[in-house]
Amino acid sequence: MTPGRPVPPPLAQPATPSTTESGGGVLAAAYGATSPDSGLVPLTLARRAPKAEDVEIAIEFCGLCHSDVHVTRGEWGGSTWPLVPGHEIVGTVSRTGSAVSEFAVGDRVGVGCMVDSCRECESCMDGLEQYCENGMTGTYGAVDRRNGGAVTQGGYSSSVVVDRRYVVRVPEGLDPAAAAPLLCAGVTTFSPLRHFDVEEGDVVGVVGLGGLGHMAVKLAKAMGAKVVVFTTSEAKVAAALELGADEVVLSRDEDAMAAANRSIDLIIDTVAAPHDLNPYFQTLRVDGALFQLGLPSGPMPPVNPGALIRRRIAYAGSLIGGIAETQEMLDFCASHGVVADIELVGADQLNVAYDRMVAGDVKYRFVLDTSTLQAPAKEANA
Repeated sequence: MTPGRPVPPPLAQPATPSTTESGGGVLAAAYGATSPDSGLVPLTLARRAPKAEDVEIAIEFCGLCHSDVHVTRGEWGGSTWPLVPGHEIVGTVSRTGSAVSEFAVGDRVGVGCMVDSCRECESCMDGLEQYCENGMTGTYGAVDRRNGGAVTQGGYSSSVVVDRRYVVRVPEGLDPAAAAPLLCAGVTTFSPLRHFDVEEGDVVGVVGLGGLGHMAVKLAKAMGAKVVVFTTSEAKVAAALELGADEVVLSRDEDAMAAANRSIDLIIDTVAAPHDLNPYFQTLRVDGALFQLGLPSGPMPPVNPGALIRRRIAYAGSLIGGIAETQEMLDFCASHGVVADIELVGADQLNVAYDRMVAGDVKYRFVLDTSTLQAPAKEANA
């Protein structure tokens, strides 16, 4: 297991001026929030006409991410309304601009958590657009600096227009609905596993067994690792084993945690609530690492630096993945038969699905079937 695996070559390059082509924009049916407490309601979006380097996508499915709940309910601050969430988009190409050669009408494609970045900073040129030094443009709720400062609107809608550099190909053989969560949950867990070049014989620990955790188990197993799931819930033991985990450790059991001492090479921590990391550091071998993926809602207990020093342990974070790495992840998943475990929902079930996500009542990701959206209104209202 070698840290610092080279990042794949970037797809993004500095843009040339691009003008809107003939054909005009379209009205898209959507569901979104009009205020922090409105819930999700039917809306109509005015999608821009494709520019020379744009791809217009007829959306088939969009995954529901827990971050969608936080943003639409204003829990993270900075949200603007109306707001259509959704950054796990799978659909088919309906139109392309004249400068687009890598995608054709009818191709199945995906869009993840970002639709633009500066394309000029060191991070962008290294294929790390998610760490853009001038700020990436999120798929929803972000200011689109290349398109008149409009606020981006996401994938709970019937269509979207995205620059070709931020569109990925969904390989044949992947179920399009079950592939949608790969565009966020999949690449978020894939990226640190590949950064540490996980391979056969490595031992990967996964903390938490939700949307991210279940993908970490599947991906680590596909890479040939032994997988150990840490959970506080006895009810999740059988589920973890069913997903492919080799072992499950109840983290509240001090004896079980002691028995795991110095047994893990890499830990993927997916828990989004405050929790004590020090017991997990004790399970790591020399030169082990713990990657934090979950964003806790409050302060975390202090980390004991002695635990890090005595075994040369790294404590790190990771954010989604670049465009090239996202494509690499999709190709890997297609080769190994990896998709998310999903529950398909209609537009009229979105608010219930949000409440169930907050309650932890989903195995393991909800996905919106956009064929259930209402017809768009005659005029845009978002």
